[in-house]
Amino acid sequence: MQTLSVEQKAALCLGADFWHTAAVPGVASILVSDGPHGLRVQPAGGDHVGLGGSLPATCFPTAAALASSWDPALAREIGAALGVEARAQGVGVVLGPGVNIKRSPLCGRNFEYFSEDPHLTGVLAAALVEGIQSRGVGTSVKHFAANNQETDRLRVSAEVDERTLREIYLPAFEHVVTRARPWTVMCAYNKVNGVYASQHGWLLTTVLRDEWGFDGVVVSDWGAVADRVAALVAGLDLEMPPNRGVSDRAIVDAVADGSLDEAVLDRAVDRMRRLVERAGPPSPDPAAVDWDAHHALARRAAADGIVLLRNEGHDPEDRVLPLHDSPSLRVAVVGELARTPRYQGAGSSQVNPTRLDVPLEEITAALPLATMSFAPGYALDGPPDRLLADEAVALATGADVVVALLGLPAAAESEGFDRDHIDLPTAQLTLLSRLADTGVPVVVALAHGGVVRTDPWEHRVAAVLECWLGGQAGGGALADVLTGAVDPGGRLAETVPLRLADTPSHLNFPGEEGRVRYGEGVFVGYRGFDALDRPVAHPFGHGLSYTGFGYSGLTVDVDGTDLTVGATVTNTGARAGREVVQLYVGDPECSVARPPAELRGFAKVALDPGESRTVTFTLGARDLSFWSTARGGWVLEPGEFEIAVGASSRDLRLCRTVTVDVPLPRVPLTADSTLQEWLADPVGGPALRAAAGPGILQDEELLRVIGNFPLGRLAAFPGIGITRETLTHLGAGERGAG
Repeated sequence: MQTLSVEQKAALCLGADFWHTAAVPGVASILVSDGPHGLRVQPAGGDHVGLGGSLPATCFPTAAALASSWDPALAREIGAALGVEARAQGVGVVLGPGVNIKRSPLCGRNFEYFSEDPHLTGVLAAALVEGIQSRGVGTSVKHFAANNQETDRLRVSAEVDERTLREIYLPAFEHVVTRARPWTVMCAYNKVNGVYASQHGWLLTTVLRDEWGFDGVVVSDWGAVADRVAALVAGLDLEMPPNRGVSDRAIVDAVADGSLDEAVLDRAVDRMRRLVERAGPPSPDPAAVDWDAHHALARRAAADGIVLLRNEGHDPEDRVLPLHDSPSLRVAVVGELARTPRYQGAGSSQVNPTRLDVPLEEITAALPLATMSFAPGYALDGPPDRLLADEAVALATGADVVVALLGLPAAAESEGFDRDHIDLPTAQLTLLSRLADTGVPVVVALAHGGVVRTDPWEHRVAAVLECWLGGQAGGGALADVLTGAVDPGGRLAETVPLRLADTPSHLNFPGEEGRVRYGEGVFVGYRGFDALDRPVAHPFGHGLSYTGFGYSGLTVDVDGTDLTVGATVTNTGARAGREVVQLYVGDPECSVARPPAELRGFAKVALDPGESRTVTFTLGARDLSFWSTARGGWVLEPGEFEIAVGASSRDLRLCRTVTVDVPLPRVPLTADSTLQEWLADPVGGPALRAAAGPGILQDEELLRVIGNFPLGRLAAFPGIGITRETLTHLGAGERGAG
């Protein structure tokens, strides 16, 4: 390999332009592209900020929709398709997926993220990464870390404790890095506890590389670097886009004056060389893609992510869905979104689709015998329009069923800003109220990226389908589910609250004066709702089917810290369907506050009528543990754990309490440890009682008063029996007794 000058090394650690890495002697340039749910390759002459004019590509369902499928195999299949398209367009690295946790439903980029749960997020993202990289194309897992809002996103400091980071905001990254080995990781814009993520050595080196074993390239989000030299030292290898003449000069000067060890620069250069070697020479060949097959995959994926939230009726024959085609069926399709579909988010993930299914056309084609009619009912942007609403209501009164397509306009949510509320537009709510007043059954199909509130109106409609932003084939997918050609297989990957004010992060979002405090701690999403037993519109994991499912036969085998959990699920209805079996673990008696139950496993099962299948999960010590700041690691305490299997976080059909017998973890005891902590310790307690002698330590009433005093403070109290000599005898100095 040719020896590079310091200037060439510095250049390699910056991009060549907006979408290419730099080329130096012996190291080629590679093309990178946005693409969490579809490629956004910029041809030569694309706009200067890279937001328009991209080459056509399949627009797959957004992460919010894909996550609702709860289907890793599907995510892997979509990933492989993305990889094929990337290679065909000469792309070396796809910039995705985004695995940030949905801390608040207001985050304007929530459509691009999977879930409020780190386990579900990590499993699905790892499958997507595996699929893409199976085609010889790299990925860039983003945005590392604690990037959970758009407000002041380039400067805000996420003030978050380590336990919350370790249990909520880091595990999805950890799972993807350790299981799928992504080629690159993209740092976030924001600061974490006062330090920019782009120059956060604890995140980029201590955790990502030293603990998780990441051996790829850390790339900046576009424009995230505040100090190039500090970022390089922290572990950031590639700055994008290049701040040429500034960042490279800073690196060269720092090496020259000795403030930057050239070995640090060499390390980044070696990583860039390996990345380019992995990508290999580009070989664009658009003809290598079966675009029709990819569209069909996009349609299947969109249908798999549609969640049936509501379908009123005690018996299947009483329910409005699925629709049964017949010459006597009169269907009124209402909503501008039916002919002007909203199918993807805005910003850096926006795709130029190869084709687009229009819901109105697809529903009409799926019901060839029925009488179909259409009225827009509202304008996508603007106040209620009485004339449009009157036309829609008149149409509804002559129909057997109304299919109302509602949702958020593109201007309501995007990368770059957060939402102010979670309600549907006023024009749509006004129309929906009038449609419900007709007495005709109304089926609502929702299209949006972030959660919307359903409680004010859903009790007045017959059925609700949550379609998210389903990609270019979302219209056909909706038709498939409406008619029962496909069973609604989606389950909620995030809670639908009754009110925005109910959400755990509400009082701490989006922060103020440059800081956002993660005051809810680990109680994010359903963890917070369930801990407070707070009512919700629809819980995490919820979703209905056109059939029914029964659960039975829960078994839990305990072998040390390993648990094997089994349960049988049965299709109790007359139609084939898919159920998502969910496993939750609770630790009811713990030394720290923990959620009542946390998702630790899931499996999607397709069953014919009457068919049963046993699903098996395996759990390890990590699944039962919490992160202890005091101990600086994962801690498993002995005692009882609740193992539950069911259909949502609030529909747990089978539960069992098991005992895990492990040694009680000890906290290092020092002079700053309290009297209670000393007495509770199996070694420190007897030692203290022996050293202090009888007397005051036998007075239970007094112990309740002084038990929270550090031992070192009690040494100054006369008559307690604890002296400086006692502390010395116990070894309760600076090094502690633990």
